[in-house]
Amino acid sequence: MPLESGADIRALLEETKTIALVGASANPARDSHEVMAFLQRQGYRVIPVNPGLAGQQLLGETVAARLADVEGQIDMVDIFRNSDAAGGVVDEAIAAGAKAVWMQLGVINHEAAARAEAAGLKVVMNHCPKVEIPKLGVRRA
Repeated sequence: MPLESGADIRALLEETKTIALVGASANPARDSHEVMAFLQRQGYRVIPVNPGLAGQQLLGETVAARLADVEGQIDMVDIFRNSDAAGGVVDEAIAAGAKAVWMQLGVINHEAAARAEAAGLKVVMNHCPKVEIPKLGVRRA
């Protein structure tokens, strides 16, 4: 089951250090851009992932083409893709050794969530960290 309790989601957000944000946009009007900037202000390292922007700089980070191109440990993959596309991203997250996948508001893929959980990843679905962090009073060390 995806994490639903505030305590479980808070714990995930507090233990997370590095987030790969799939579907990152260079357009400041896009939600993915706004959420990336917000997460950086909260002290997370956020690595943008978007094959169309690969190699470019976005909010001070080099954009990766795919999760396999991200160096180092990925604690959480934040998915800004539609529900159907989320399945492939979840499979990439499992292959990359991520600890958790977070499907954004409106992104629901139960089959992908089940695969992630079977592989030992924590799963959050249909939530936004930009909403949850202030609501849950997340404090990072």
